[in-house]
Amino acid sequence: MTWVERDGGLHCEFRFADFSEAFAFMVRVAMIAEQRNHHPEWSNVYNRVAITLTTHDAGSTVTANDWDMAAAIDDLLG
Repeated sequence: MTWVERDGGLHCEFRFADFSEAFAFMVRVAMIAEQRNHHPEWSNVYNRVAITLTTHDAGSTVTANDWDMAAAIDDLLG
């Protein structure tokens, strides 16, 4: 997984074996997002989850907060 900065956000797409695995991943990300009060923009189609992180309070740009959240998401996948 590689996070890419573009269009004022930090983007990454994840692929899983099936929808259940993708959805379980989204639930785990949601728990982290709630704890950090830093919520992603995301979409899910079957086994794919696309995530964009941006800090709206900083003018919808990428900040250290986004990179920290990206690292926490990556840690979920080991």
